[in-house]
Amino acid sequence: MPDTLNFASASPRFALPLLHAAQAQKEVFVNEALMLTDALMHCAIRGSAPAPTENHQEGDTWLVANPATGEWAGREDCLAIRRGDGWAFAEPRDGMRVLDTQHGGEMLFFGSWRKASLPVEPLGGTIVDGEARTAINDLVSALKALGILPSV
Repeated sequence: MPDTLNFASASPRFALPLLHAAQAQKEVFVNEALMLTDALMHCAIRGSAPAPTENHQEGDTWLVANPATGEWAGREDCLAIRRGDGWAFAEPRDGMRVLDTQHGGEMLFFGSWRKASLPVEPLGGTIVDGEARTAINDLVSALKALGILPSV
């Protein structure tokens, strides 16, 4: 299944297909829902790119960067999931979180993809407060260890 199928009845957030009584080929609907759930639950992306990379594997998930080209054209900000010989795409929804395994940090979708950036280390001033600086550095280290801030 190279692309996400369009179903007449689907869940409101991620368009997971819904089954109907006496429906033929239920396995197509159930398998599509399971594949999307597998890709989106505790989602980890390999990184962000405007087009497919050369060395992708089944199940790889990428964030489509702007401007998208090639097979990903017009799919900016979507999650591209490798399936079989093609790509399925999932539209992000507000509150969606992904782990960027390339940079070791978490990203949040709220109208657009956002990621935490490192705070500027406090420098200068007329009075040096070593305890405050140590506390801030400890906080930044803890946030990096939790994956909230990138470790780069």
